Amino acid sequence: MAVTGVKRKRVSKKTKQSWRKYTKINDIEDFLDEQRDEERLGAPLEVLSNEELFVVDSTPQTSLLSSKEKRKLRATRPLKCFAALQPHTKVPDPIKKRNRVKTSEERKSSFVKPNENLKLKKMTALAERRLDEIKREQKQTRGEYTKDIWNSNNVHPIQKDPWANTTTKIHNLRNTGISIKNVTNDLKLKKSILPAIDIPHPGMSYNPSFKDHQELLQIVAKEEMKTIKEEKHLQRVTRDMFRKITQDKKEDEWLIEMSQELDNKISTETSDTEDLDKISINPPAKNKKKTLKQRRKQKEQLELEKQRKLVKLEKKKVGDIQRLKGIKMNIEKVENKQQKLRELRKIKAEKKKKEPKVLSAMKIDDPGLDFQLGENISGNLRGLQKEGNLLSDRFISMQKRNILQASRRAHKKKAKVKKYTKSGHKENWEATVARKNKLIQK
Repeated sequence: MAVTGVKRKRVSKKTKQSWRKYTKINDIEDFLDEQRDEERLGAPLEVLSNEELFVVDSTPQTSLLSSKEKRKLRATRPLKCFAALQPHTKVPDPIKKRNRVKTSEERKSSFVKPNENLKLKKMTALAERRLDEIKREQKQTRGEYTKDIWNSNNVHPIQKDPWANTTTKIHNLRNTGISIKNVTNDLKLKKSILPAIDIPHPGMSYNPSFKDHQELLQIVAKEEMKTIKEEKHLQRVTRDMFRKITQDKKEDEWLIEMSQELDNKISTETSDTEDLDKISINPPAKNKKKTLKQRRKQKEQLELEKQRKLVKLEKKKVGDIQRLKGIKMNIEKVENKQQKLRELRKIKAEKKKKEPKVLSAMKIDDPGLDFQLGENISGNLRGLQKEGNLLSDRFISMQKRNILQASRRAHKKKAKVKKYTKSGHKENWEATVARKNKLIQK
């Protein structure tokens, strides 16, 4: 709205620029914005009636409903995925009457619809009857075994699928008539390539040959040397790296280290003062412009440098041609090295297959091979000394084959009992008893 009591300024509005500058249309724009908001959000609350503002809630509370009733109520509501298709404004459609193509169901006559429903019912009834007859024919009588459950031809396509998981295969084969026992070889695969029972070394026998016994001792000695080497390495890189000194010596060294920086600082300060004394008093030289002769010589030098580089490049090309044999030999060396590395990786991968997988934070406590020294070998079963434990051996075997995770024996912590001697239960109780007896005799 225009403000009253203020004299309007008369300005020429001949050009577009002056018209835009001096024409005030703020009140019109505000009015149009309000009208658009009303169209989008609805009429203002002052205009609406009570029936439009308030609605009586006749729907029951969902908390009092059962789960079945809640599902039925949810089924009546529109799906959330269609929320994007709903209009987000209350602006009425400018075209009230729009042409809409009717669906095939809407186009059908009221006389045709009931007949179609009857036909559909008849068709479904016939199909169900046929299925029932087929099932009755295929049903086996008691005592007849016509079906071969181990037949390899009876294979479902899901069994051949390499990407399908074993649980998926079992789920798909549950109601197909195919036995789940012969699903695929996936279920028969072992977790580890190690055998359930290892064949013992011939040197572990109660009456071994000298050669077999020596081989066993050599294997055990190698393993022991390996552990000793690892222990020495750990000691070398931990304890032996540090030297033992007294506390006084440690303090003296600390003082020397800390005062080292002070000496350096003092020396740098003295050198700085000396440098300041040596600074020249003469003014700095001016940057003079190069003459034409100097520029010409500079260009000549650049050209000569380019020519030198080209000559050098050509020489290098000739040298590379002459070095073809050497390059070929280097390539062969690299290829041989890579081939050796590939073979080593294969050997490492084969070894890794035999190693147990990491199933826990702990490592398997493998006691190693059981052995006896030459003087302890009895030669007969009567004098045989017991070595190892059958239960622990089976337990470690299961851990190696990834059936059980690596663990340690759990030890219960004993409670710390506070010990003290009572006044009447001292160690010199014999002396006290004798004293009492003397007193009684008196």
